[in-house]
Amino acid sequence: MRLKLLAAASLVTLAAAPLFAQAKPLTVCTESSPDGFDVVQFNSLVTTNASADVIFNTLVSYDKAQKKVVPALAEKWGVSSDGLTYTFHLRPNVQFQTTDYFKPTRSLDADDVVFTFSRMLDDSNPWHKVAGASGFPHAQSMGLVKLIKAVTNGDDHTVKFELNEPNATFVPILTMGFASIYSAEYADKLLKANQQVDLNAKPVGTGPFQLKSYTKDAVIRYDVNPTYWGPKPKIDRLIYAITPDATVRAQKIKAGECQIALSPKPQDVNDAKKDKSLKVSENPAFMTAFVALNTQKKPLDNPKVRQALDMAFDRTTYMKTVFDNTATQAVNPYPPNTWSYDKSIAAYKYSPDDAKKLLASAGIPNGFDTTIWVRPNGSVLNPNPKAGAELLQADLAKIGVKAHVKVIEWGELIKEAKQGQHDMLFMGWAGDNGDPDNYLSPLFSCNAVKSGINFARFCDQTLDKLIADGKTTADVASRTKSYDDAQKIIHDQALWIPLVYPTASAITRTNVSGYNVSPFGRVNFGATSVQ
Repeated sequence: MRLKLLAAASLVTLAAAPLFAQAKPLTVCTESSPDGFDVVQFNSLVTTNASADVIFNTLVSYDKAQKKVVPALAEKWGVSSDGLTYTFHLRPNVQFQTTDYFKPTRSLDADDVVFTFSRMLDDSNPWHKVAGASGFPHAQSMGLVKLIKAVTNGDDHTVKFELNEPNATFVPILTMGFASIYSAEYADKLLKANQQVDLNAKPVGTGPFQLKSYTKDAVIRYDVNPTYWGPKPKIDRLIYAITPDATVRAQKIKAGECQIALSPKPQDVNDAKKDKSLKVSENPAFMTAFVALNTQKKPLDNPKVRQALDMAFDRTTYMKTVFDNTATQAVNPYPPNTWSYDKSIAAYKYSPDDAKKLLASAGIPNGFDTTIWVRPNGSVLNPNPKAGAELLQADLAKIGVKAHVKVIEWGELIKEAKQGQHDMLFMGWAGDNGDPDNYLSPLFSCNAVKSGINFARFCDQTLDKLIADGKTTADVASRTKSYDDAQKIIHDQALWIPLVYPTASAITRTNVSGYNVSPFGRVNFGATSVQ
C-alpha cells in the first residue's frame, strides 16, 4: 500500500551551555499524590503529570503553539491510501533510563512499542491482567481494542499499526499519556521475577527525568536522565512537594519553599499578581468541570429528574463563590474554542419552580434522597470542592431533594466512581489535544461505561454511533455534523450538570523562566530554569 509522509523530525543542534551557567533544582508544589507511575492503568491528570510527562515519552506529541501533532519517539510516520495502516519510524539511539533497579542492554526498538500496546489490547498478554476486570481505562474508553487489528514490527525501528477501519483521531490519541512507551526488556525481567507490581512503583522510561524516590502524600524526587535523547533539562533535579491544600501551596511559594505552585485558587492568583516576587502564568483551559449524574441509579435514570437537578442549581452563585468569576459557565461537554462546539444549545435556565414541576411530572413531587461525592482538595477544575458541594446541596434542598455530601480521598473516589458507586459526582476533564473526540469517546461512549470513565454511565446506541461516525473521516464538516447531534443528545438527556470552563493558571517565583501553564493541565519542565 502506498504511504503518504505525514511528518518528519528536523535535526536540532544544541549550543553548548555557558561554562558559568549552573543548573539548579526546581521544586513544584503539586495538589495530590499520583495513583502510581504505571500511567496506562490510570486516568487522572495528577498521575499523568507525575509519570507520563516527566518519565516517559510517546511516539508523537501535541505542539500547543503549532496546534498539531509533531514527532517524538517516532521521527516520522505515514498512512496508507486506504487509511488502515500507519507506519512509524522510530528515532535511533534512544536509551531507556538506567536506575538502581534496572540497567538496559539495548536502546529503544520496535519490540518496546509492540509490547506497550499488546499489554493494553491483548487479553492473553501476561501483563494485561494488572489492570483488573475493567481493563486499561483509556484504551477501553477510546475504543482501541476494537480499532486496532494488529501492531507489528517491520524491523528494529519500524512499527506498523493495522486498523479495522479508518479513524481520524488515531494519531492524536497517541499523544495522550496512556500511550507512553515502555521497555519490553524491563517488563520481561519483572515478569520472570514475579515482581509485576514494580512497574507501578519503579518506572523506567525514555523521558527527561527519572524517578529517584517517592513518599506518598509528601514528596516525589526526580533526577535528570543523563541519557535523554532530547534537549537536556535546564534544572539539575525536579522535586514535587505534594501539598493538597491550595492555601498552603500559596503560602509555600510566597516563602520560596517551591518555585512553581500548581492549581492555585482564583484569589491566590489575584494576590500573586500584586506580589513583585511572583509571576502568574494563565491560559484558557481545554477543560470542563461538571457534576456527573449516574443514570444507572434510581431515580437518576429518569431524564426528567436529571433535568430538574440541572435547573435547580444556581451556577451564577457557584462561579462567584468557587471560581471568583474567573471561569465561564459550561453548557456543552467541551469548551467553546473547540471546533464543532454547538452554539445553538442553551444552558438549562435556573428555575427551582420549574425543577419542582419536573420532579412532580416524574412521579416524585416530594423529592428523594441522594449523595454528592466530592474530593477533599482543590484543583484547577474545582478550587473549593466542599464549598461547591454545599452550594449544590442547599439548592437541591429547595426542591425537596435531600443530598448528603460525601468527601472522599481522591484515589478512593476515582476507584469507586469508576465502578459506578456514586449518585452525583463532582468531576472534571482535561483534554490532551484540541480534538472534540478527546471528550466524547472517553466520557460518553459505551466502551467508556465498561472502563468506568463514563461517569454518567449512559450507554445509548444512537449517541455511540454518532461518536463512532465522527472518527471515520477527516472531513471536519462531516465530523461536526455528527458531533452537533451528539451534543444535543447529551444536553437533552442531562447527563451532567455542566459547571464551568476554567482558566488554567500557575504561580511561579520571578526567578523561574521557561515555564508556561498548559491549556491541557499537563506539565513540561524541559525548558524551565531557575536563576
